[in-house]
Amino acid sequence: MKIYKQKIKIQSTTQIEFIDITNQVEEVVEASGIREGQVLVYCPHTTASIVVNHNEPMLIQDFMTILYRLAPVSDRYSHDLFELNKATKSDGRSNGHSHCKAILLGGVSETLPIEKGKIIMTERQSIFITEMDGARTREVLVQVIGL
Repeated sequence: MKIYKQKIKIQSTTQIEFIDITNQVEEVVEASGIREGQVLVYCPHTTASIVVNHNEPMLIQDFMTILYRLAPVSDRYSHDLFELNKATKSDGRSNGHSHCKAILLGGVSETLPIEKGKIIMTERQSIFITEMDGARTREVLVQVIGL
């Protein structure tokens, strides 16, 4: 059994963004030399998620519309009262809406199978980091496990 890890740096440019990282993840899998196993794509951020879905511009626009509708920036969020909560460390951003959007997507990670050195996905599937609190620099950890 072999384990290979690599971090990918991502720069988001807008508040909500679906960034396709499929090619970068495939490059890590190839660099690992692992032919059979799994790849874990992990996002260590609470206002971003990892999801697998179809990379189609109108569908991504639909996702963004729904996220804005379910957790509008203009709503009041208790999290944004960080100056009243002395027990919580804050970066000073009023981003309660971003945390809510990220939790709706529900994924800090995705695990995908590897066969013959390639990630098993359909032609319509892509791996995204979903930014809910941009623009920022993000790191994604890619861990490949197998033989």
